[in-house]
Amino acid sequence: MPAERLARLVRHAHAHSAFYQRKFDAAGIDVASLRFPEDLQTLPLTTKAELVADQAANPPWGTLLTEPLERYTRYCQTSSTTGSPLRWVDTNESWQWMLECWKQVYRAARVGAADRVFFPFSFGPFLGFWAGFDAGSQMGMLCVPGGGMSSRVRLSVIDAIQATVICCTPTYALRLAEVADEEFPGRPLAESSVRVLIVAGEPGGSIPATRDRIERSWGARVIDHYGLTETGPIGFECWETPGALHLNESEYVCEVLDQATGRPVEDGQPGELVVTNLGRMSAPVIRYRTADIVVRRSGPCGCGRASARLEGGVLARADDMINIRGVNVYPTGVEAVVRGFPDVVEFRTTVTEAHAMRALSVEVELTPNGDRAAIIDRIAIRLKEALGVSVRVQAVEAGALPRFEMKAKRFVVEV
Repeated sequence: MPAERLARLVRHAHAHSAFYQRKFDAAGIDVASLRFPEDLQTLPLTTKAELVADQAANPPWGTLLTEPLERYTRYCQTSSTTGSPLRWVDTNESWQWMLECWKQVYRAARVGAADRVFFPFSFGPFLGFWAGFDAGSQMGMLCVPGGGMSSRVRLSVIDAIQATVICCTPTYALRLAEVADEEFPGRPLAESSVRVLIVAGEPGGSIPATRDRIERSWGARVIDHYGLTETGPIGFECWETPGALHLNESEYVCEVLDQATGRPVEDGQPGELVVTNLGRMSAPVIRYRTADIVVRRSGPCGCGRASARLEGGVLARADDMINIRGVNVYPTGVEAVVRGFPDVVEFRTTVTEAHAMRALSVEVELTPNGDRAAIIDRIAIRLKEALGVSVRVQAVEAGALPRFEMKAKRFVVEV
């Protein structure tokens, strides 16, 4: 643990952030006497709900910031998939720190100055690939924005510029593959110039069935990475160990805690990832609860990095869990099964409640080939085996389900 940097961050936050001054003082923390790493767990945890409430009470920025507002130059906000969006601003210094973290993502993916990187998404206030775009430019890559284009036009641009790297969500990687099959049937996507897809924003990049489908469709390697608007880019996959995310422990203090007790869990045991970012001094988050369930593994990796890894990436989000007749179900569990069926083009999961009893159903769009009834039966059997609960599976017409460019919303709760 970078103990000196952590101590400096805590002192700086207490002195300059009204949010953390109140928080530490209320917890009776004597910042000057803290010694790390031994005193880390005496610091209170920070939650997204606290930050949202702070911004609501002190609009628009809240009281977290440590610098005068005129020093901030970049604005982003969370995707608000689980509530009100958080507004986030960065100074030039904190933004550059995030770009340095993003450069580690590229290096682990074996992406460098010779690459042409295409970003097929609208350039709204989403942080992730804005930082990726700037970091790639600084490393000498040709970075091409794909905002304001249809999927068909984006595929044409990828072909025209002979892009070698795509940065997008796992969902949109699959959507582009679907459009390529429809619009350019004589030009297999697997024969394109693309050799790497760097994905983020959803857990799909670390779900084997989803990852395998993307790699087969594109004939390219998938590299997953992980971060939050509030923290910046925390983890990245290396080329040598697919399906695991290295934690950037030189720039983050990462804990894995038992959700019930708040105590650290042993390596190999699931827990919630709690993060402190060391270089974002103008908008710090200290012991931030990500709500992401992970399994940490320590020890050297085949790539030579000694940092801990998240085995299987982000396994689930604690706030996405739904209890169905006594069984805890996560969206990732459904996706891991459904994406294993090559006949499934798209799907949507719906949770309904009748007479105080919740039920789970899955709608699927299928390819025109094969025995639809038999496929539906096999999906239902596999879901029951994997989840421990019966799931109603129904085929819908082609094109009936929504398509997504950024984070997909395939898990609908109607209760």
